[in-house]
Amino acid sequence: MAALVNGVGWGMRPLLLVLQTRDVGPRRWVRALRRSPVKVVFPSGQVVEQKPSSGKQRRKEESEAGPQEQQPKQPLQVPSNPTPSAWEESGLRYERAFPGDKRLSSVMTIVKSRPFREKKGKILLEGRRLIADALKAGAVPKAFFFSRLEYIKELPMDKLKGVSLIKVKFEDIKDWSDLVTPQGIMGIFAKPDHVKMTYPETHLRHSLPLLLICDNLRDPGNLGTILRSAAGAGCSKVLLTKGCVDVWEPKVLRAGMGAHFQVPVVSNVEWEAVPSYLPADTRVYVADNCGLYSQVQMSNKASDHGWVCDRRFLKFHKYEEEEEDLETGAKKDWLPDVEVQSYDLEWTEAPAAVVIGGETHGVSLESLQLAESTGGRRLLIPVAPGVDSLNSAMAASILLFEGKRQLRIREERLSRGRSYP
Repeated sequence: MAALVNGVGWGMRPLLLVLQTRDVGPRRWVRALRRSPVKVVFPSGQVVEQKPSSGKQRRKEESEAGPQEQQPKQPLQVPSNPTPSAWEESGLRYERAFPGDKRLSSVMTIVKSRPFREKKGKILLEGRRLIADALKAGAVPKAFFFSRLEYIKELPMDKLKGVSLIKVKFEDIKDWSDLVTPQGIMGIFAKPDHVKMTYPETHLRHSLPLLLICDNLRDPGNLGTILRSAAGAGCSKVLLTKGCVDVWEPKVLRAGMGAHFQVPVVSNVEWEAVPSYLPADTRVYVADNCGLYSQVQMSNKASDHGWVCDRRFLKFHKYEEEEEDLETGAKKDWLPDVEVQSYDLEWTEAPAAVVIGGETHGVSLESLQLAESTGGRRLLIPVAPGVDSLNSAMAASILLFEGKRQLRIREERLSRGRSYP
C-alpha cells in the first residue's frame, strides 16, 4: 500500500510541474513575440544583424546617451508656397487671440448698438462676399477677425495695409455672428460716406432718373429688401428720412445682399433737406393705396370692381376734418390735395422720386406736401377685395420696376423719333 502511495506521489509531481509551466509559459511567449530579433541565423550559417526599429528602443538609447551625444533634430523641409511668401513680403502680419482676449467682445458691443455705431462711426460687415464688395467700393477697414488665414488671403492685399488682423477661434465668431452658418470672418469698417464711395461702373452706366425715398421704415428686413430692389431696378439714389431703421444694422445688411455698395444711400435726411438731394424738375410720387381719401378720388370703374383699399387713413384722420378759416370764414382741408392714379399709367415723364412708407405708420404728411408742391401723384396698386395692403418691400419693387419699364419705353420712343424725323 505504501509502495502504491509512493508511486502515485511520484506520478503526480510531473503533472504539478506541467501545470506550473502552463501558468507562466504563455506570458513569456507573448513577451518574446513583442521583441525584435537582434540576429537572424539562416540554415546556411549566414548571420544577419537586425537594427532596432521600434521607437521604444530608440528612445531608450537616446536616454542612455548623454545630452552632448544627442544629435539635434533637423526641421522638416516644407516646399515653399508663393502665395504666403508674397503675402508676407507685402508687410502684412496677423495676431493670434489667446484665451481671455476681449478685443472681439468689446468691438462687437460697439457695432451691435446703434448709438455706439453713430458715436464711434464704425459698422460690422460679415461674410467674404460682403467684405469684398465693401473693399471694392472704397470702404475703409479697421480690423478683421477671422478663423482661417485663407479667408484673409482672398482679400486684396493693398486694402489690408495698416489694418488689425486678429485670428480667433471659430467658436468665438459663431457666438457673435448673426448668421445661421457663419463664414468665419468679420470686418470692422468706418461708417461709409456715399460721397467718397466708388460704386460699380456698370450700375452708374445703367442708372435711371429714378430715386427712392424711404419714409419712416422701421423693419430691417423690409429696408434691406427695398435697397436690393432699388439696386436691381437701377435707381440713381436712395434717401432715408429721419426715423427709419439704421441702414447699417446687421439685419439690413444681410437682407440687402451688398446693395449698400451698389447704389448711393443717404440716411437721416430731414424732410426740409430732401429737395436738395433731388434733381431739377423732379416729381415726387407717393405709394399709398390705403384710406378713404384714395377711394373717393379713384374712378368709378375701379371702385365698382373693389380694387381699392378700405382701411381708414388713420394717421391723418384729424386732418381730414374740415376746419374753418379764421380770416375768410371758409372751410378748408388740411390734407394736401394730391391726385390718385393707378401705378400702371404713365408717370415717368420727368425725373421721378417714389416715396415708400412704413407698414405701421404709413407715409408722412411731409411726403404728401412734397408731392403736391412738385406736381406728383399718389400711386395706387390695386389689390383684391378683402386684402388690407401690400408689404412695403413688395410695393416698392412693383413701383420701381414699373417705372423702369416706362422709362425704357419712353427712351425707345425718343430713339425712334430721332431716327425718323
